[in-house]
This record gives sequence, structure tokens and C-alpha cells, in this order.
Amino acid sequence: MSEISVIVVNWNRRELLRHCLLSLAEQREVSFEVILVDNGSEDGSVEMAQNEFGSRPGFPLRILRNASNRGFCAANNQGIAVASGDYVALLNNDAVASPGWLAALRRAFEYGADIGMAASKILVKEDPARIDKVGHLIYPDGQNRGRGSGELDQGQYDAMEEVLWPDGCAAMYRRSMLEQIGGFDEDFFAYGDDAELGLRARIAGWRCLYVPDAVVWHHRGATLGLTSTRRLQLIERNRVLLAVKLFPWSLLALNPWYYGVRLAAGVWAAIRNRGELARYAGFSGKLRAALALLAGDLAAMALIPRMLRKRRELRRIRKLSDSELRRLILRHRISLRQMMGLAA
Repeated sequence: MSEISVIVVNWNRRELLRHCLLSLAEQREVSFEVILVDNGSEDGSVEMAQNEFGSRPGFPLRILRNASNRGFCAANNQGIAVASGDYVALLNNDAVASPGWLAALRRAFEYGADIGMAASKILVKEDPARIDKVGHLIYPDGQNRGRGSGELDQGQYDAMEEVLWPDGCAAMYRRSMLEQIGGFDEDFFAYGDDAELGLRARIAGWRCLYVPDAVVWHHRGATLGLTSTRRLQLIERNRVLLAVKLFPWSLLALNPWYYGVRLAAGVWAAIRNRGELARYAGFSGKLRAALALLAGDLAAMALIPRMLRKRRELRRIRKLSDSELRRLILRHRISLRQMMGLAA
């Protein structure tokens, strides 16, 4: 039995996966197992993991192999279902963890029985002096962004503190929390799924601590690519689904207003070659991005009845009132100025 179960979801990223597993093999001070969930890779990822790590001493590795890409949410839920640890850690296959990563995250749970999540200090692999994410912030229309994203790491986030939720790239969850609130919502498939799980946990009364000593380096956008319209479509769709499922009615009623303001600010930022839309070059690129956003909104519309049913089911775990939830969201709100200087 291991105290911590580390779940790594993989899809056709053999070389990135190798470096990820090597970093896990160097973890110290904690007892852990690794559960690799492969989503139908065809690049020899599974064979590499079996040959190089399957019989490595002190490195318990279990491989779950799917015939097709079931998405980030379903694959993580598979891993959670077979995990033996009291704590469940997630590490993206495109991330590399520092040797003390697991031990640092584990210590966060000693600060209170209501600590259900721990967030890592995630740096950009290609530019290690720059922050990828140190916890999360959210805009009142449901769009979330990494706290500190794009900033130079100058010690401004070197204190342990409460954050809204951890980034699913490198996080740890208390298993008893997951058993109470459930795992990832598989309707989200990928992107925004960690936001939905994290906010659902906050609604149930759990807290999240950011741990600056838990350092991870992340290759940004390695899954679908930073300019993938499919990625943009999923981000937009899941923004709407998260708001419909979890937001207090007072904020949900204002969602079209907040979205319109953010969209207008995004267009203005793109004119100045900043923000998310600036990645899509030229008029044709901007048009593709606009169509992806529209496709995301249309896809969300079809799932709204299901989200409303799930919203009603949340009553069994709810600890925060609507007014408390509204204050929590606004306390961890990202400003338009910050958002327009960043990209997802």
C-alpha cells in the first residue's frame, strides 16, 4: 500500500512521458505508486513505459490501456478508481517534477482537516524563469486563468497560501474529498475540468493550499497545441458548462454581460497583438478563432439541461451559500487587464 497514488494520463507523447516518469522515479521521502492511463497511444508510449519502468526497483507502476482517447477526465477517473493511496496526485505527461514535489504537496494536508487540495508552483519548461501557474483565478463569466501566468519568478509567490484551486497539470487531492464530491465531470472531456472539480470542492467546504516548494516544469500547449481551434472550442464550451453547473444564480444572470465585456476587451487586445486571440495570425486566423468560440457556445447549449440536473444534485454536498460562493469567486477574480495580458 502506498500513501500517494500518482496518475499520469498519456496520449502519443512518448518522449515527454519518458522525462515525466524519470522525474517521478527521483521522488523522495514519500511512499507512492504510479498509475499510467494511456488513451490509445500509437507511438510506442506504453511499450516504452513497460520496458524502462515496469520492473524498476522502488517504482510501482500500473498501466491502464484504453483502446481510444477517452479524454483527460475519464482517464483520471479510471486512475482514481484503482488508486490505493490516501492522496491522489496528478502529473501531466508533458511536465517534469522536482525531486521533492510529492513530499512538499503531501505536507500541505497537515495544515487542517479541511485542506482537500494542494497546488504546485508550475514553471514554463522552455523558460524556467517564467511562471506557468501558481493556483488559479477566475473571471465572473467562468473563464479561468493561471495565477501569476507569464510573470517572471522573482519570489513573489514563495509563500504558502490559500488559492482557489490547483491546476490539474500538477496537483494533489485528498482521497476522502474525491469520494465525497466525486471525480472529474466526464462531460468536460478536457480543459476547464480541474476548474470544475476545484470549484465543486470549494462549494463542499474544502480548501486549497498553494505550496511553493512543490515545483514542476511544464511544456505549455503540448497536448493539442496553443493555436488549436479544437482547444479553443473546448475551453469556451467548458466555461459555459462550469458557470451553468456551479455559479450562484446572481452571477449566472450576469454571465452574458461579463462575457461580452471580456470579448470586447479581447478584440481590443488582439488589435494590439496581445492576449489569446493574438496567437491566431491574420484575418483568417481571427476568423477561425471566432468560429471556434461560436462552436464552443453551440456545443455548450446542447449540454445545459444535463448541467442543470447536475446542479440540483450538488445540494447533497453543498456547504457554501450562494452569497458565500459569490464572495469566494469575486475574491479570487482576475482583472480584465491581467487577462488581456495573458493567454489560456
